[in-house]
Amino acid sequence: MIRRYGSTPKVGQHYGLRAGVYVILPRDGAILMTFQGAPHNELQLPGGGIDPGESPLRALHREVFEETGWHIARPRRLGAFRRFTYMPEYDRFAEKLCHVYVAHPVRRISLPTEPNHTALWIDPENALDLMANAGDAAFLADYLAGM
Repeated sequence: MIRRYGSTPKVGQHYGLRAGVYVILPRDGAILMTFQGAPHNELQLPGGGIDPGESPLRALHREVFEETGWHIARPRRLGAFRRFTYMPEYDRFAEKLCHVYVAHPVRRISLPTEPNHTALWIDPENALDLMANAGDAAFLADYLAGM
């Protein structure tokens, strides 16, 4: 069974399945994260949806680059969680199936290419306190506890 985080699904509301990939990116005592501006205004693990026909690993590399401008190496899957949410940028309700990885940030190539995203290096303990998504925070806490 995949653990659920966040809000309980609303009775009678249809939630379309949306698979995504997210990643913990540690380097030199900090975690590379993304701040997503409007309409969310929240600190998140870099990542996002897997497009039709796209492999999870390809999506992971693409999403990290779009949201941070960094290339990554050696991704390793940690697990998955799900959450039910409204996605205002798509005007839809989604059951997000979130696959979480850890990888090594190798090199910054550019600024983020996705609008309203800012790449930030955050102290891990501060990141735990600032993250908007409880599932992201749980995976980061588990990762940090195993270091």
